[in-house]
Amino acid sequence: MLELRRLTSDDWPLWRDLRLAALSEAPYAFGSTLAQWQGAGDREERWRARLSIPGAHDLVALLDGRPVGIASGVPGEGSEDVELISMWVAPTARGKGVGDYLIQAVALWGAERGATTLRLSVMPDNRKATALYERHGFTDTNEPGDLLPDGVGRERVMAKSLSSV
Repeated sequence: MLELRRLTSDDWPLWRDLRLAALSEAPYAFGSTLAQWQGAGDREERWRARLSIPGAHDLVALLDGRPVGIASGVPGEGSEDVELISMWVAPTARGKGVGDYLIQAVALWGAERGATTLRLSVMPDNRKATALYERHGFTDTNEPGDLLPDGVGRERVMAKSLSSV
């Protein structure tokens, strides 16, 4: 059975475990690095702060009771935008609808708060994630994304309308 649970700052140990697993398993998929969140960066107050972004909607996906994915919805720069960030699904749960469920939940959250657009950034070479997002109606915005660590490339910015959610 697939279910979602909304997290609070008190759930920081669970978020920490999943986020560190994500950064370790799929370093190519994120702007953050495992090294940034380990050592001196691995502090309870930092994890709590990450789960305390004002207006955010932090989720963990549970498959048969086991945590297998995370995603967050955060308010965007404009009042009509929200953003999908930090999405990851464990390899053992891929292809089982977990990513679909997380995207749909963040889209619904965004629509319920009055947003008209859900945006995200994806690494340009992450073809599987891009295909998932395209299946959910995301398209390129042709806006420049954040610079990649190489200082040359940029993240791909995608968006979808929330009018039909």
